Amino acid sequence: MSEAVKIVEKQIIPSEATMIVGLPDVGLVGLIATSYIITELNLEEIAYMDSDLLPPVMVLHQGLPRAPLRFYGNQKFIAVISELAVPAPAIYTIMRKIVDWGQAKKVKRIISMGGIPVENRQAITEPKVFGSASNQELLDGLTKSGVKIMNEGYMVGPQALSMRYSINNNVPSIAILAQSFYNYPDPQAAAIVLKELSKIFDVNVDVSKLLEKGEEIRLKARDIMKRTQEEMSRMKKSQEYDMPLYV
Repeated sequence: MSEAVKIVEKQIIPSEATMIVGLPDVGLVGLIATSYIITELNLEEIAYMDSDLLPPVMVLHQGLPRAPLRFYGNQKFIAVISELAVPAPAIYTIMRKIVDWGQAKKVKRIISMGGIPVENRQAITEPKVFGSASNQELLDGLTKSGVKIMNEGYMVGPQALSMRYSINNNVPSIAILAQSFYNYPDPQAAAIVLKELSKIFDVNVDVSKLLEKGEEIRLKARDIMKRTQEEMSRMKKSQEYDMPLYV
């Protein structure tokens, strides 16, 4: 079986853009937030991924087929989403390809958004957001923007690999993570992440509609959350509950 991963470009890809990655993960926070950005900024589909590593699935929108993992963009932003859970064995190759492609397109930076699982999420009125970065200069920039820094902990899954491969490729990288339900779609956490993102970059989107549609989003996202949960367990995602030993 071929394991080639191709990114098929449909339009001219802008250079010097900021790439935002929101693949299915804890609470679907990154996927919900990135999908909302695509809608609010009217980003157009510019590319899609074709790979034997992904399930044999096409997504139908208004009767027309779409690849599940797609790239949207304008002159300032490139947004990457997947409407299916990325299989755990494929996540390394998929994320490496996304970062390599971003480097080839000379993106300014890569921002991955996602959730941090917390056991008492139902008791938290407003989730906290934490940031991490690939170098000290970026980390200092997050602090100046008022973003709390995740000083200790684990990242597992798409955000971890986005950071790892970005460092390898010398591409500036930031992760913005909100406290979230582990296995329930969390539109509120996604809205909080977008608010924090607006503090750092010019990505001002009105999140009121996202919050209003919270219950509708949770219902629509149940199936993808279920399949994502299965893949997260294979990625040992529950390790994010742990604290690292550093003496």
